[in-house]
Amino acid sequence: MAPPVSSGDELELTVDSLAYGGNGVARLNGFVVFVRRGLPGDTVRAEVTKVKRGYAEALATEVLVPGPNHVEPSCAHFPACGGCRFQDLDYEAQIAAKHDQVRDALVRIGRIDDPPLEPIVPAESIFGYRNKLEYSFTDTARGAALGFHRAGRWDEVLEVERCWLTTDLGNAIRDAVREWAQEEGLPAFDQASQTGYLRHLVVREGRNTGQALVQLVTAPGDLQGADRLVDALRAFPEVRSIHWAVNDRPAEVTNLPTNLLWGEEAIEEELLGLRFRVRPNAFLQTNTAMAERLYELAIELAGLTGTETVYDLYCGIGSIGLAMAGRALTVWGVEVSEESVACAIENAGLNGITNAAFFAGEVGDALGDLAERAGKPDVAVVDPPRAGLSGKALRRLARLEAPRIVYVSCNPTTLAANVKELASEWGYRLERVRPVDMFPHTPHIESVALLTR
Repeated sequence: MAPPVSSGDELELTVDSLAYGGNGVARLNGFVVFVRRGLPGDTVRAEVTKVKRGYAEALATEVLVPGPNHVEPSCAHFPACGGCRFQDLDYEAQIAAKHDQVRDALVRIGRIDDPPLEPIVPAESIFGYRNKLEYSFTDTARGAALGFHRAGRWDEVLEVERCWLTTDLGNAIRDAVREWAQEEGLPAFDQASQTGYLRHLVVREGRNTGQALVQLVTAPGDLQGADRLVDALRAFPEVRSIHWAVNDRPAEVTNLPTNLLWGEEAIEEELLGLRFRVRPNAFLQTNTAMAERLYELAIELAGLTGTETVYDLYCGIGSIGLAMAGRALTVWGVEVSEESVACAIENAGLNGITNAAFFAGEVGDALGDLAERAGKPDVAVVDPPRAGLSGKALRRLARLEAPRIVYVSCNPTTLAANVKELASEWGYRLERVRPVDMFPHTPHIESVALLTR
């Protein structure tokens, strides 16, 4: 049957739920329409932007009747800035939708009729929770300014006066860098023309230590006014580390080699009573308070007694593995980022942990050598990127026959797909799943799952 809509059609739709990724779901005579900027319960006017055989996509252009969970957003830049897409949705409705998204993925993709899904862990704070933010520079009538890409636009940056997801310190550091850039007369980099100089600003905070790291990213060329930038940032006693990186490629990236302009190479963060050194490109969960809840849940599901060999795969700076080390016999971490591995090794020493070792490499490639060195794992902890466990990594992990796999997921659809394969092909059973909301007002949801063999 041909789709009942065409691209460009204007429709009146009532949204009934949220799909994973954040689009509202509406139905037109049984035909599914995914509505960007549509919230559950809203009746909207929407323009169809894409039509496929089984569904269509549309953009809500007007809210005709707000749903019962519609609230007034706090941010003056909403909804033009796409970072907090659900500030106008009551928080209880947000976490209910995220819980349902995990269930839907496990049922629809994982083929589990009644998944062992536990109540979602809500965020401790719904504003000011991020310990890292990346800003883009843009030119204004006053000179260079800082903000985020306008929702749906790669070529337009919206200047931000206050970001509600960071702290007062984070906002003040951004403003100080903006003032420095304007005083120096430095132009922002233009993505469309590939001209200009100032590209990005990264601000990282140790939320439990009160330390901050600042990284400036520019196009190639000498850094004019570097001493004055350092002076401006040293006015904040929390700033302990200032870095500069050069991006000579078109892609907008900040994960680059850095030059230390002033201070320490890294800052420290504290999680579950352990100290962690964090360099500019090292991975650490961006919500410190909820990272601690996430790690506590992973430790609980691991069921450690002190005799286990634990694999910490996609280990980052070693935070989960080191938090488990005091309850295990040995911990062995693998991570592709050499900078993160250097941090993990340093963090083990910093905390006097002698039963943990970390190695750089792709997980799928490293597991064979690791098993020869360490023996098979009793518990494997995996915290993969959004794409989940790759085919090779999943197969090589499954062949090691770890009795328990603790799966920390940032994407319920890839979690469900991996669970399905581990169950159908390798004899694992999904025992527990608990969603954890690390990122209020966004579509993202973390989960911790336990699989046993």
